Amino acid sequence: MWKWKSRENKINNMELIKTEIEGVVILKPKFFGDERGYFFESFREDYIYENVCKNKFVQDNESSSKYGVIRGLHFQKPPHAQSKLVRVVKGKVLDVAVDIRKDSPTFGKHVAVELSEENKLQFFLPRGMAHGYAVLSEEAIFQYKCDNYYAPQSEGSIIWNDPTLNIDWGIPSDKVVVSEKDKYHPTFKDFQLNY
Repeated sequence: MWKWKSRENKINNMELIKTEIEGVVILKPKFFGDERGYFFESFREDYIYENVCKNKFVQDNESSSKYGVIRGLHFQKPPHAQSKLVRVVKGKVLDVAVDIRKDSPTFGKHVAVELSEENKLQFFLPRGMAHGYAVLSEEAIFQYKCDNYYAPQSEGSIIWNDPTLNIDWGIPSDKVVVSEKDKYHPTFKDFQLNY
């Protein structure tokens, strides 16, 4: 297991906001702006290690999507499960975490948060979450850190419009754009029987 050496005189430039799902948190960075522009710490390893998770991030990903695109609900099965730290650098998305940990008191529940270039919020999803997001702006650039490498053989998914989960993605149904692959994932009920 990765070990962190504590630093002295740490500056706390993040606010941690807990959600109703254990381990799923929102991070709100302290933002400094003036006539020149802005500055904020988007990632601080010691703060994450001490307050959010002990896992080390090993992979960064970025995607660009147009308005109405819904990506999800995706996850990786053990032993390749991933925690994710996600944020938006351009535009606005509704980001969703669904608890798929069968022993969790919030199994089958979801949390949604709006992430945007304006609010600078980040969303941490521990292992055992299905993840998806909907693009609410004309375009969005979405970035995320993962604590495990992508493993195609461990991919898992739940259909984005599952009636049991009843997620309001904030997009009119006639404007939703999903990949061919994302149109045919199992329902949450089928997922429960086969996971």
